[in-house]
Amino acid sequence: MADAKNFSNARFMTVAEVAEVMRVSKMTVYRLVHAGDLPAVRFGRSYRVPETAVEAYLNTARVDGASETA
Repeated sequence: MADAKNFSNARFMTVAEVAEVMRVSKMTVYRLVHAGDLPAVRFGRSYRVPETAVEAYLNTARVDGASETA
C-alpha cells in the first residue's frame, strides 16, 4: 500500500458548511453528493466533503457568458 494517498492534511467539510459556502440549501448538497457530482465520504450517518472537491466543483461549475448562445 505504498501508493495510498496521505489524508493527514485533508480537510473535510460538513454538508452544512458546503451549503453555506455555495449559498445553497443542504438538500441541494445532498442531491449533488447522491448524483455523484460532488464526491463525499460517509462517516456513520453523515457525509463529509473534501475541501478540494468543493473547490474543484465550483471551478468547473462556473458559467462563462461568452459561451452562451443568444
